[in-house]
Amino acid sequence: MLRYANPKRFMDLSGKALPWLGAGAAILLGIGLYMGFTAPPDYQQGDTVKIMFVHVPAAWVAMMAYGLMALSAAIGLIYRHPLADVAAKAAAPLGAMFTALALITGSLWGKPMWGAWWVWDGRLTSFLILLLIYLGYIALWNAIEDETRAAKATAILALVGAVNLPIIEFSVRWWTTLHQGESILRPGGPSISAVFLWPLFAMALGYTLLFFTLWIVRIRTEILERRARSLMLGLS
Repeated sequence: MLRYANPKRFMDLSGKALPWLGAGAAILLGIGLYMGFTAPPDYQQGDTVKIMFVHVPAAWVAMMAYGLMALSAAIGLIYRHPLADVAAKAAAPLGAMFTALALITGSLWGKPMWGAWWVWDGRLTSFLILLLIYLGYIALWNAIEDETRAAKATAILALVGAVNLPIIEFSVRWWTTLHQGESILRPGGPSISAVFLWPLFAMALGYTLLFFTLWIVRIRTEILERRARSLMLGLS
């Protein structure tokens, strides 16, 4: 896999994959939105349940993005791979965006359900910490001019921050919480009705493809910017 992650090979392969990923994301998001917002109201939550179709996939992608960022950072530290640091750096703003989206939509959902925009719940608090880690990672990259030193420092931060992922996942089991527990990947099967489950799956897959599309675009942009800087330095 590392052989195919060579920057030149990556540019060639990603250029071919991007149109398919983008088209797949657009189709799935269109289907998911249509199915979701034409679904009947929930017997308890009414139409507010439809916030789920935006909130849950955003939360999933936020955690997935951090996992990929931490994995890329680890590869960069261990193997000094030229593309790994670029991949980690490119994932951070996207992860922060999806984390913020999950927090905002969660607040919009929480107000009618809990009677409050925010509670210091285990899941919500650990997710807010995830956003702060993302922002700290981005700030640290921008604070260090030398790219090699910045990559090492941010990689360590990313790996330390990965401890928060299992806290987010298991917070609803470890602490008394207002946030509902697992309702999809659970023993005995999902507790969500199929009329909500299928659009949720479509949106989750669409969000995932959207993330990979944007991630690849950001990695390609970073590679091109680094090549341009190298050329400028060579000409000066």
